[in-house]
Amino acid sequence: MYPTLQDKVALVTGSGRGIGRAIARKLAAHGARVVVNDLDAQPAEETAAEIRAAGGDAAVCAGSVTDADFAERFVGTAKSRYGAIDIIVNNAGYTWDSVIQKMTDEQWYAMIDCHLTAPFRILRAAQPFIRELARADAEAGRRVVRKVVNISSVAGLFGNAGQVNYATAKAGILGMTQTLAKEWGRMGVTVNAVAFGLIQTRLTHAADGATAHIDGRDIKVGVNPDLLASMERTIPLGHAGSPEDAAGAVYLLCLPESDYVSGQTLMCSGGLTEI
Repeated sequence: MYPTLQDKVALVTGSGRGIGRAIARKLAAHGARVVVNDLDAQPAEETAAEIRAAGGDAAVCAGSVTDADFAERFVGTAKSRYGAIDIIVNNAGYTWDSVIQKMTDEQWYAMIDCHLTAPFRILRAAQPFIRELARADAEAGRRVVRKVVNISSVAGLFGNAGQVNYATAKAGILGMTQTLAKEWGRMGVTVNAVAFGLIQTRLTHAADGATAHIDGRDIKVGVNPDLLASMERTIPLGHAGSPEDAAGAVYLLCLPESDYVSGQTLMCSGGLTEI
């Protein structure tokens, strides 16, 4: 069977670990060449090595998506290495929770910068190159549909106590998605979002005092075990999703079968429709 994404070039932020890693591996398994990114070079290189070991092709662009020069470097890696962009997945992210009266400006802007400003910069940087590619396709009589998949959350759809910063950013990415679906349709680009529910990653496991070093900060990760159990009981399918479950939802919006789907938000939540 011919791979569904054969020779497509996919850029996936935050793909050295967790959901992003699963997305990168999923797209590569179906023929895509992947630009892998992570905050740290080692996990990004490990994901790329796994893809290559499985017979795929991957390049690495390490660094924080919030760095001022990151978007140009990321797009530039795809352009110089592969000469194309077919899929962009804005996945990188984390949470830094607090109730509003205790939330600092630093916490607020950290979530806005990571989940909203970074995707904006990446898509802004990619637009001129995608426009060139679309023009060349039209002149050659080729029909090529490119894909953008932005990652949101059920918190962005319904809000979540203690996450006003994260929920606001994830709601904002939905507005960006719908706007760019209108702006980029003329270039043959579909722009959609996937809103994740509870997905098992290092950031959502039962809290054990662990921290993650992100952008120079040590952020506490994990969820109160009792709260985690309560959350899982509200999921109609009865359990949290895996990174592979999350990757499958993204893959659906990258397939040729979704070429006429744009401006939509797909919930990947095990049936959870509110929080």
